[in-house]
Amino acid sequence: MDKREEVTIAEYQLTAESFREGTWHHDVSQNRDALTATMPCNPGKILDLGCGPGRDLVAFKSQGHRVVGLDATPAFVEIAKKLSGCEVLHQSFLNLDLPKAEFDGIFANASLIHVPRDKMVKVLTDLHKALVINGAIVMSMCRGDWEGYDERPTGKRYTTGWEYHTLAPCLEQAGFAIVNHYYRPPGLPREAQSWVVIVGKKI
Repeated sequence: MDKREEVTIAEYQLTAESFREGTWHHDVSQNRDALTATMPCNPGKILDLGCGPGRDLVAFKSQGHRVVGLDATPAFVEIAKKLSGCEVLHQSFLNLDLPKAEFDGIFANASLIHVPRDKMVKVLTDLHKALVINGAIVMSMCRGDWEGYDERPTGKRYTTGWEYHTLAPCLEQAGFAIVNHYYRPPGLPREAQSWVVIVGKKI
C-alpha cells in the first residue's frame, strides 16, 4: 500500500468514533441530491466511496437506493456495516477492485481529497469503469492548490486541494463529461466557500 494511504488510514482508525460523532449530522443532502438527479435511474445502485461510518449509506438506503459502501479504514468498515446494514467493501482508493459497469452513481463526498495529485486520473479511470453508461459521479473536494500531510494530534492525513479548473481536466481525461459544478457551504461569498463539488457523467 502507498505510504500516504497507510498514514492517513492509521489516523482515521485511531479517531473513528470521534469522527462519526463529529460528522454524522453534517448536511450534505445537496450533494446526494445532485447525484441522484443525474443518475440514469432513480432509485438505483450507488457506491458510497469513502463511506466513513455510514451516514450517507443510511440516507441513500432510506430513499430506496441499493447502496454499497467502500472504505480503507477497518473501523469505518465495521461501523458502517453495523449502522447501515449495507455491504461495505474494504478497499483503498489506489487499489480499487470494482465490478465493471455495476453502479448508476458514485458518491465521493470529501473522500477523494486523500488521493495524491499524480494518482487522480488513474483513480477516476477505475471509477469510470465501475459505472454503467450515463452513470454519474459527484465529488466534493476541498479547495486550494496544495498537497501534503495535514498534521493532527493523533497523526497525519494526506490531503490535496483542488480548484474546478485543475480538477475538471482529470475527469475529462478519465472519460467523464462534466454536467455541473458548485461551491459549498451554500450562501457564503465564493472566497469563503471551502469546497468545490463537481458532477460528472460517464459517456
